[in-house]
Amino acid sequence: MGRYSAGRGRGTGGARNGEDGGRGRGRGRGRSGDHQYRTRHHQQQNWVSGQDGRTQTQWQSSPGQGGPGSGFVRPARGGHGGSGGAGGGREDWGPAGGRFQGHTSTAVSVHSRIEPHNSSPEKLSEPIVSAMQALKISTSSPPEVAGKLVPIKRPDNGGRNDSRRIGLCVNHFPLNYNSGSIIRHYDVDVKPDLPSKNGPPMKFPKAVLSMIRKKLFSDDPDKFPLSMTAYDGKKNIFSAVPLPTGTFKVELSNEEGMKIRHFRVEVQLVNELPCSKLDDYISGKTSSIPRDVVQALDVVMKENPARQMIYACRSFHPTRPCPQNDLGRGITASIGIKYSLKPTCQGLALCLDYSVFPFIKQMPVIDFLKEHIPGFNPNNFRGFMKEVEKALKGLKVTVTHRTTNEKYKIAGLTDENTQDIFFDFENPGEQTPPRKVSLVSYFREKYNKDIMHSNIPSLDLGKKSNRKNYVPMEFCMIAGGQKYAKELLDKKQSEKLREILLASPKVRESTICDMVHDTDGPCSGDITQNFGIGVDVQMTRVTGRVIEPPELKLRTSNGRWTMATLDRVKCDWNLRRNSVISSKPIRLWGVLDFGSFSIEKAIPELISRSERLGIHMGQPLFYKRLQMNLLYDVDNLHQLLESINSESYKIGGTHLQILVCVMPREDPGYNNLKWISETKVGILTQCCLTKNCNRANKDQFLANIAIKINAKLGGSNVELSKQPQCLQSKGHVMFVGADVNHPGSYNSTSPSIAAVVGTMNWPAANQYIARICPQDHRAEKILKFGGMCLELVNAYARLNQVRPDMIVLFRDGVSDGQFDMVLNEELMDLKMTFEALNYFPTITVVVAQKRHTTRLFLDSNKDENVPPGTVVDTKITHPSGFDFLLCSHYGHIGTSKTAHYHVLWDENGFTSDELQELIYAMCFTCAQCTKPVSLVPPVWYADRAAYRGRLYHDSIEWYQSSASTPSSSSPPSRSSMASFDEQLYKLHPNLENSMFFI
Repeated sequence: MGRYSAGRGRGTGGARNGEDGGRGRGRGRGRSGDHQYRTRHHQQQNWVSGQDGRTQTQWQSSPGQGGPGSGFVRPARGGHGGSGGAGGGREDWGPAGGRFQGHTSTAVSVHSRIEPHNSSPEKLSEPIVSAMQALKISTSSPPEVAGKLVPIKRPDNGGRNDSRRIGLCVNHFPLNYNSGSIIRHYDVDVKPDLPSKNGPPMKFPKAVLSMIRKKLFSDDPDKFPLSMTAYDGKKNIFSAVPLPTGTFKVELSNEEGMKIRHFRVEVQLVNELPCSKLDDYISGKTSSIPRDVVQALDVVMKENPARQMIYACRSFHPTRPCPQNDLGRGITASIGIKYSLKPTCQGLALCLDYSVFPFIKQMPVIDFLKEHIPGFNPNNFRGFMKEVEKALKGLKVTVTHRTTNEKYKIAGLTDENTQDIFFDFENPGEQTPPRKVSLVSYFREKYNKDIMHSNIPSLDLGKKSNRKNYVPMEFCMIAGGQKYAKELLDKKQSEKLREILLASPKVRESTICDMVHDTDGPCSGDITQNFGIGVDVQMTRVTGRVIEPPELKLRTSNGRWTMATLDRVKCDWNLRRNSVISSKPIRLWGVLDFGSFSIEKAIPELISRSERLGIHMGQPLFYKRLQMNLLYDVDNLHQLLESINSESYKIGGTHLQILVCVMPREDPGYNNLKWISETKVGILTQCCLTKNCNRANKDQFLANIAIKINAKLGGSNVELSKQPQCLQSKGHVMFVGADVNHPGSYNSTSPSIAAVVGTMNWPAANQYIARICPQDHRAEKILKFGGMCLELVNAYARLNQVRPDMIVLFRDGVSDGQFDMVLNEELMDLKMTFEALNYFPTITVVVAQKRHTTRLFLDSNKDENVPPGTVVDTKITHPSGFDFLLCSHYGHIGTSKTAHYHVLWDENGFTSDELQELIYAMCFTCAQCTKPVSLVPPVWYADRAAYRGRLYHDSIEWYQSSASTPSSSSPPSRSSMASFDEQLYKLHPNLENSMFFI
């Protein structure tokens, strides 16, 4: 397919409206005579006149080629240039172009530029060199265009379109600093005064390092002023004044119980960081963010809360729990301060929010057991042995019988009661042989402590298996800052936590304002003042634009098109009097009921509700009542599903279309069902809960089930009345979403799961397929990104007999610091994969972030969330980058969190208005609901597909472990490298082109 884009060469010149043309000189004609093109050179914008698709530049172009790689050319909105020829949770529980310089397509467009590189071309890293070779970017180019790809700049001054404007308060607090000041960065290396001759260097806990630093500074406060420095708890000290360098000795003589009390502390000056570098970045004088300066300011802001609070779960938590937040059973909901420093259009801002996590209360161990275990009585300890071990193992404690801040992890309980424990005691000061002493007498003689609960086991706090450290429970305190798993909370605790988590907007806004003024928080204390830093404690006020929702189309009961009626406030719609856009008749389907109560009566109601939605659903082929334990017998489950599929072939000549599975509860057996049905047998399943099927008012529930089934079978529930103007006459467009699901922090072996999804129908663009692949443990980079996307493109070509001309890629789950990886590794991999097949679509890359700290509040007395369609792209956004915040959903519970979109690469020339309206419109096309979702659907679906891969992994791991230890009653151990086998995650061919993941 031909396509019009400026600067494209060696193509089919003279083609109009995307038609293939003959061999030309790379100057294809636009649809009107003269057009203007915009070119950016040396980071300046100039308007250059072009005629018949030719761009007049000061560079030489050979016949049949467009401008050089540094041309940065794209057509203005008036027309298009010449083109070349184309080359060949649990989600379903219910509620072608021409060649650029003979090699790549518009590799560098008006919205894409190259980061200056300081080193000489010969010293460029291998990945950069290979990337530039692929893009044919000469290493002898001017310095401003040689090097790595960097995020593009904003193409305009922000969007202008809106239906109305609203006043907003944002939790951004401007941070003032002295531009002329210099922060000194010192490296601190701590070693024992007498290092061991053998073995690796000793590593010290953060608590010990903090004590050493305090002692060093207290020994000589004139040379080491504590109030003029900030410490990151590891190796870095930042100081507002010069510090002496060299090696210093520190003695912790008052720390009883520490083996090593003498240390050598080496202090070296690493760098002097002028704050003016940050000014240059914010003002646009430099394009590279001075991360070292931002890091220094961040450590300075953390110093006060680090001294007063407990750092856990990436936030600062108070040392004393709030009684109002007590969840019961020794667990409390801790509200912690979290913040980040963000360069914004108004300067550097402190973005402060809070997080809520369940924590184990800091209290004596025995008191915790009394609260945590119902009916616990120390006098009947053996009767609660299993519950105690489960509650305590792995927790960290501090001891009270001696002075120390060290924390110890509970390895387990002693086999004997405390009164029966004896050990060999050797006194280093005496020449007598070791003698047997009891633990009770040792604590009485050594610490003058009498043990009250001697008839219960002690805690084993040994760090190594061959070293025992027995301490009676009554001398141990649960250490603060230990998170408690949410999934272990009971129903009552979960409900209380949910109430605290889902605070209304006004409550959250008030809490944030209180935290800004908190004497323990980052804005208080004398540290920031000594560094010349001040914080404006008033929330930033900004004007938000509310853009119009798109027009949606549905079908009426008589089969005609109709416009959906959107609620004016919530922007949702209902299907009571309307039908889905399209559906496939459901002739071959069945029901597996794993519940103890029959749901057979709900089947006619599901059929009736589907019919009213325009989905013809016949009677099920079968209704089977089964036991839940079948879900754990993977081999028999596999046989059952195969037999069901075979029966379907006998009756209808094809495989079963959908299998409705009803379960009494959310259960891990669900993982096995999905893995076997979707990778081994090839049957689509729709799971739901028994209680939802049997409730009195279930019309909405049945409608939700019906539209999910329709989407999985290739139907269309709702569509945009027309695609946004910016995509019209663009040829075929594919939307792609990408995400990576990582294992829990407790898991150090399991693979991460990458998933990409892509639209298969244009212009509706609401039917997606997915590809899932395991990869290295906790690797955020999608290792086979180009190949996975190529699978989507090939599937699109098979279904549509043409490849997409344009790809809009949405990447989820990456932080600002990973933008370079997305551009120079993932995007480069994608382009090289396509180039190898002589395929050159124009590409736009957008990162979608939901895990950020920015919150928007209405600047009024109303306790309401910002309305759907609220966009902010001024004042609180990046100083020069192309980013914006969009609240696309209606928040009826808690405080809405907007999505933050960053445009990193754009070969399609989107304006702010165009991209904002496109993304907002796409949020209305999610197949799972009748309302706009909070994230653009490609990201929404990619997240669910990656999570589905995680369920596959859990099932694979469980199956392999249980098969290897069939007679063992202990839980299966972590599986082997077999869980990295891609074939185990490969979808059955029947499901490769379906939305199985919703």
